[in-house]
Amino acid sequence: MLNKSYPYYLANQPRMSKEMLDVRDKYSGKIATRVAVPDAVDVAKAIAAAVKATAPMRAFKPWARQAVLQHCAQRFAERRDELAEALCIEAGKPIKDSAGEVTRLIETFRIAAEEAVRINGETLNLELASRLDGYHGYTRRVPLGPVAFITPFNFPLNLVAHKVAPAIAAGCPFVLKPSEKTPIGALIIGEVLAETDLPKGAFSILTLDGRRAAPLVEDERFKLLSFTGGQVGWELKARAGRKKVVLELGGNAACIVDADQGPHLDRVVERLAFGAFYQSGQSCIGVQRIYAHADIYEALKRKLVAATKKLKAGDPKKKDVFVGPMIDEAAAERLHGWIVEAKAAGARVLCGGRRDGNMLEATLMENVPVDAKANCMEAFGPFALLAPFKKFSDAIAMVNDSDYGLQAGIFTDSLDHAMRAWNELEQGGVIVNDIPSFRVDNMPYGGIKLSGLGREGIRYAIEDMTEVRLMVMRES
Repeated sequence: MLNKSYPYYLANQPRMSKEMLDVRDKYSGKIATRVAVPDAVDVAKAIAAAVKATAPMRAFKPWARQAVLQHCAQRFAERRDELAEALCIEAGKPIKDSAGEVTRLIETFRIAAEEAVRINGETLNLELASRLDGYHGYTRRVPLGPVAFITPFNFPLNLVAHKVAPAIAAGCPFVLKPSEKTPIGALIIGEVLAETDLPKGAFSILTLDGRRAAPLVEDERFKLLSFTGGQVGWELKARAGRKKVVLELGGNAACIVDADQGPHLDRVVERLAFGAFYQSGQSCIGVQRIYAHADIYEALKRKLVAATKKLKAGDPKKKDVFVGPMIDEAAAERLHGWIVEAKAAGARVLCGGRRDGNMLEATLMENVPVDAKANCMEAFGPFALLAPFKKFSDAIAMVNDSDYGLQAGIFTDSLDHAMRAWNELEQGGVIVNDIPSFRVDNMPYGGIKLSGLGREGIRYAIEDMTEVRLMVMRES
């Protein structure tokens, strides 16, 4: 069960306030708990505390950072059921998916614990000419200093972990603003962090809405802003000043199913149905566009429609439910409007398409115009479209005909096609023989075009949160 209320965290310490934010059960719509909301004074105090903690965090040894991260992983494992239940309630995520995200939270902190003690530099050969005899170069990575994080509602544990864990490993104090729609997971993480011996001011977790988060974006004392969310990220980048900015802004992920996949269609369909509809499609790399070779298109369509119709929708707390609610009614209404719009433009609904509050049926469509919102924008809901192709080059062009470029998938037995996809698809990542929704927490993850800037994945995030410092030594 959730607590009746939760504090925010200011300079490692829990704080309550007069102003409280209601957090609703996304399926029932009832108030599940309440969280304390900081005022502008506390936001300023959090930033000042992070600045003051810069030197102590830099001096906090790698083995000590590792110990903190290991403690967190252990405590999250002990509180696994509590974390999964909280996630199921606040995000409306089916309980099986919630349990899976808790597992990834634990793994992400464990990976960060390993990386904390291997942030290495290199030795440079500077003796490139006779005049440089006796000169030697060495590099090391040092923490940037205070960093600011803003995270979304769809993975309120693991996307927080992908910012918090590498910050601790790198030695950077941070101020985090979790989504006001799903703040509980981040606050439980804060509760566990407060058990450790992190230097005072090493972390603050502030339950702010977007209007009050401006200082996290604009304050020049922050050395980095890492934002995961929608296209508003580009506006935040423009306001961020001289600080480094990392953006993960989603996409309309595509998957190619090659002509040789006829014998494998059952496996392909199983993965496509999962990728399109897990956690109600609210994933940046959820399968949205499916391009199948004309030779297998009808067979794949028939199997995928049948598999989609079998997915059980309803209360996410029930173990057999696969499709739960979207985050709120406005989100469901938006995507339902796109479905209606595409249908009016000539698209055909293969299954689904109906909405009840924030419950939207798992929906498949075909013949969706390329300029329809359901095709060219990020659906971020239980929706996917199908389209056939005749030549592999056409499939490549169809995937690339997008303003986004996060990850794409391709099912093929052809090494040539796999390599062409890797070479020619305009994406941050290409997943061969699986869906674009595949992610392991140590791999570089991020996109190009409207999908963002920079890469997450623990080692890659640590690189963003540190800078290279050179020392040149001349022999005496």
